[in-house]
Amino acid sequence: MAAEKKKKTPVSKFTKWIWYTFFGGIVFLILIFLLASFGFFGKLPTFEELENPESNLATEVISSDGKTLGKYYRENRTPVKFKDLPDNLIKALVATEDERYYEHSGIDGRGLLRAVAKFGQGGGASTITQQLSKMLFTKKASGNIFKRLIQKVKEWIISIRLERQYTKNEILTMYFNKYDFGHNAVGIRSAARIHFGKEPKDLSIEESAMLVGMLKNSSLYNPVRRPELVKERRNVVFKQMERNEFITEAEKDSLQQLPLHLDMHLEGHSDGIATYFREYVRDFMKSWIKKNPKPDGSQYNIYRDGLKIFVTIDSRMQKYAEEAVDEHMRNLQNIFFKVQKKNKTAPFYDIEEDQVARTMKLAMKRSNRWKKMKRKGKSEDEIIASFKKERPMRVFSWKGEIDTVMTPYDSIRYYKYFLQAGMMSLEVETGHVKAWVGGINYKHFQYDHVKQGKRQVGSTFKPFVYATAINQLHLSPCDEFPNTPYTIPAGKYDLAEDWTPKNASNKYGGMKTLKDALANSVNVITANLIDQVGPLNVVKLAHNLGITSDIPAVPSIALGTIDLSLFEMLAALNTFANKGMYIKPMMILRIEDKNGTVLEEFSPETKEVLSEEIAYVAINLMEGVTRSGSGIRLRTTGGRYPDGVATGYPYKFKNPIAGKTGTTQNQSDGWFMGMVPNLASGVWVGGEDRSVHFPDLGHGQGASMALPIWALYMQKCYADKSLDISTAEFEKPRNLSIEIDCKEKEKEKEKKDEKKEEELDF
Repeated sequence: MAAEKKKKTPVSKFTKWIWYTFFGGIVFLILIFLLASFGFFGKLPTFEELENPESNLATEVISSDGKTLGKYYRENRTPVKFKDLPDNLIKALVATEDERYYEHSGIDGRGLLRAVAKFGQGGGASTITQQLSKMLFTKKASGNIFKRLIQKVKEWIISIRLERQYTKNEILTMYFNKYDFGHNAVGIRSAARIHFGKEPKDLSIEESAMLVGMLKNSSLYNPVRRPELVKERRNVVFKQMERNEFITEAEKDSLQQLPLHLDMHLEGHSDGIATYFREYVRDFMKSWIKKNPKPDGSQYNIYRDGLKIFVTIDSRMQKYAEEAVDEHMRNLQNIFFKVQKKNKTAPFYDIEEDQVARTMKLAMKRSNRWKKMKRKGKSEDEIIASFKKERPMRVFSWKGEIDTVMTPYDSIRYYKYFLQAGMMSLEVETGHVKAWVGGINYKHFQYDHVKQGKRQVGSTFKPFVYATAINQLHLSPCDEFPNTPYTIPAGKYDLAEDWTPKNASNKYGGMKTLKDALANSVNVITANLIDQVGPLNVVKLAHNLGITSDIPAVPSIALGTIDLSLFEMLAALNTFANKGMYIKPMMILRIEDKNGTVLEEFSPETKEVLSEEIAYVAINLMEGVTRSGSGIRLRTTGGRYPDGVATGYPYKFKNPIAGKTGTTQNQSDGWFMGMVPNLASGVWVGGEDRSVHFPDLGHGQGASMALPIWALYMQKCYADKSLDISTAEFEKPRNLSIEIDCKEKEKEKEKKDEKKEEELDF
């Protein structure tokens, strides 16, 4: 018996130690959990933090037709609700990341044992809830084994608390809203939009599987850089879905054969549509935020508060406007490059080499390179020398970005070659801005030519002179004036010398009606009119029409020598189409917080400036521009430039269009402003510097540089029947007292002449 006891003793001791170790381990884990829960290893999130986990939410700019134009963010996250997540996405996630998700309460027992067994070997299996707690509160895993163990314990505790606080569906939704998929896609909505150009609810099963596959490591499983690896990972997801009986084996085999079918839509601040407009909205919001604090007195943050800014832009019209600018400017730039081959001071005209040097130095001083080096205390010689050193760079071209090597000085001159453009479209009656194109490429040319830029307006200013004359003198478009040189003497209007403008055509003689004079931009008749009404009255009308820039009360403004923005000009001319009622352009409709609470709703600002009769007569005058004047190519099938190159203007518009072209001295600026009864649109085209222009009027006039963009845009708008762009006549006022039918007036004149002859004979 004693021998048997001796034999059992070692076994008993070993068994005892196993149990001691086992229970000791449990006690140790319990102690670790208790200490961690009491905050011994660092602060745990409070109830309030669990209720509202910190999250940077992107602010959205939403178009009038409900499309997201762009976002402002530190993390490109726009949350979705569980109902917006497709069933195939949920199943793919659960099958791949947490098969027993609906069975555990934050910690999966089997997964925990597997994690303990493989601890320190890179193994382990976290639940979806644990992964969420890590994303929300751990951020970055520690490389130290002990610290990582403490982090894991914290994540387990937080997971249990999250499971108590939220439903399973809410946790899944938070998880999808939080994960960073790369390419500035934080959250499932951004990921779906950027990778496939659609909302999450519209994702197909193969698209959902690809995105779920990326959850393992979005940097490694990057579908743009490693499509084959991503496809393999996606197929693992299909295998997991088949294993969990979400799909059949046949479906799995079929789905695994499908390609990725990416449709990338990047959402960086320089990507997407309406980039210049979005920059205007950003500046607007900076000012709005200062004036509109939160209820607790703190300021809103457009990069993390998830505001929704509803704007007047129509995404379809914006797209058409950008396409029109792109299409025409590509062609125009090719012509400009060809013209420059014979120019010794290219791309500059009308200046000598020393003036070119001054222009380039001024451009260098405006550059970020100059400003940064100046802040660092570098001398001017050192800064200039840095501009002469070659370096790799990526530059803009109409064929796509080019990787090249050149000096910063040469890159500045290279960019000077590019003609710029601005376009804006306005709903006549409401003043809602429907399209806004501030330039040819926001990434490389961030100066906005709609509101920020001001250039000489040329003949587009003449309608204000004519409207003033009609209003004060009750003139008719059919009234005739001599087409002969007109002089305003020195001393009058404080002129230092006589002012005698010339016609651009240098053709004179005979009589012209006001309609014909405006249609063909006859300068001498415009000079006659401004002398009759006085420059000050023209300035007053222009300001009443909404132009805010200073306008000198001098006769030369009749020919558009002043610098104004496209924004000002279009809003002012829109008053004529809007029956004499000025309406301040509206860009913002309302602002909501992340919960959909309206923070502010905006109303239009209007004022009556002219009678409906005077406004209609002004419109009637401007219709003549497109029927028989400088805008006639809107109705013709095309023609050729002086060098024989086809203009390519087969527009064939037949509906009423009120318009005005504008061309400034040396063809530095080309304008076209066009209106139909419910839509007014304006275009400016020119070089960054006034000395960058076409050498000839054939290419450089407003009808060649700007009008084609308007025409292409309107063709696209008319083709989209959902926009309902008017083809009707402008509404004629009742009891119109001013004669606008020049044929009838001519008949009356002939009758009067005949009567006079009869009286003389008698």
